[in-house]
Amino acid sequence: MEMITRMVNDKAVVIFSKSTCCLSHSIMSLIRNFGANPIVYELDEMTNGIQIERELLQLGCQPSVPAVFIGQQLIGGSKRIMTLHLRNELGPMLK
Repeated sequence: MEMITRMVNDKAVVIFSKSTCCLSHSIMSLIRNFGANPIVYELDEMTNGIQIERELLQLGCQPSVPAVFIGQQLIGGSKRIMTLHLRNELGPMLK
């Protein structure tokens, strides 16, 4: 978890993704539509991506991507983000 903690530290919005994941792309677009500028880590393009993916799985991310952190807190994956959006709760979290 230490690696992920360092990667999300002092960053408003972080998304762990894979370049081939269409759900990750959709979540990134949704978050950007709220005016947020997330830091995106494409795990399949990183040398330590497999290790990071293991840490995300240990944190409870099932599947591992997309994994969204807002204010250094793990919010969740695509289902959780879409639920927050439909409840009009995502926008305020990103402001």
